[in-house]
Amino acid sequence: MDKLSKIILISGPTASGKSNLAVKVAKKINGEIINADSMQVYKRLKILTARPSKKEQKNIKHHLYGIIDPDKKFSTGQWLKEAIKNIEDIKRRNKIPILVGGTGLYFYSLINGLVKIPKIPLKIRNKVRLIQSKEGQKNFYKKLKKLDPNIKNKFDPNDSHRSIRAYEIKLFTKISMYEWLNKTESKFKDGEFLKLYIDFKRDELVERISLRTSKMIEEGAIEEVKRFNKLKIKKENSVNKVIGIVELTHFLKNQINLVEAKELISIKTRQYAKRQATWARGRMSSWKKINPAKIGDFIKKLNKSSLKLDQLT
Repeated sequence: MDKLSKIILISGPTASGKSNLAVKVAKKINGEIINADSMQVYKRLKILTARPSKKEQKNIKHHLYGIIDPDKKFSTGQWLKEAIKNIEDIKRRNKIPILVGGTGLYFYSLINGLVKIPKIPLKIRNKVRLIQSKEGQKNFYKKLKKLDPNIKNKFDPNDSHRSIRAYEIKLFTKISMYEWLNKTESKFKDGEFLKLYIDFKRDELVERISLRTSKMIEEGAIEEVKRFNKLKIKKENSVNKVIGIVELTHFLKNQINLVEAKELISIKTRQYAKRQATWARGRMSSWKKINPAKIGDFIKKLNKSSLKLDQLT
């Protein structure tokens, strides 16, 4: 097994060109690509999740894309298990693993390990959700800060999902979610990773998001949503978080026109990109920032010798 080369991690906001960079890197250093995006693991929604194209996948092995049926659950723990398995297999074949995606929690679990928090009883979970529903997110977050001061500035106060999770963990275990996180241990050492983050300026990213939304429509996103809706997936399933499903469904029901649908998709995508940037500022400050305009120069300089574990990056 090739234990001497680093594992490459590539992240960045949505529409920043992560997949394209990963392919260029893979071609240069004989690598294989592993998906680190929580929506691209699902089958069916290839266009809306911006899964790598056939052209991008040509001659480069891609792993963990479109592997889960939309009606199935897929946790961070499951992803981590599969990712480690693929990393070890790729290294065994003397190739370099390249993990690419926009799901910060996936990268966090790989670098730091996954927390083994006790299962929260359904009674507690329902109680917390009822509190959040009655209070509204703003007041609920204030209550959470009183219950668990450790969560302050750790995530976006508008993130209801993480707020609820933090609340129920503290309520049931009496231990902060972030104390639990500090107890984790990774299978890998931090020095084994070359961590790259595509750093786009906000105004440039807004333009790219708008162009990508239009391209998705041109490539058949509307038909994709038609087929998806026929599956009658339960609303609570994670796959329904894919941006574009709701907006294009409203268009198909003649509730909004196509221009409005495209604008709503772009707005929601920009909001998602902002959340990703917030995560990156808090959790990816040590990652090497890649200027999109200088990707060509970066690829030229990249070679296998620069990926040796005993060399600085």
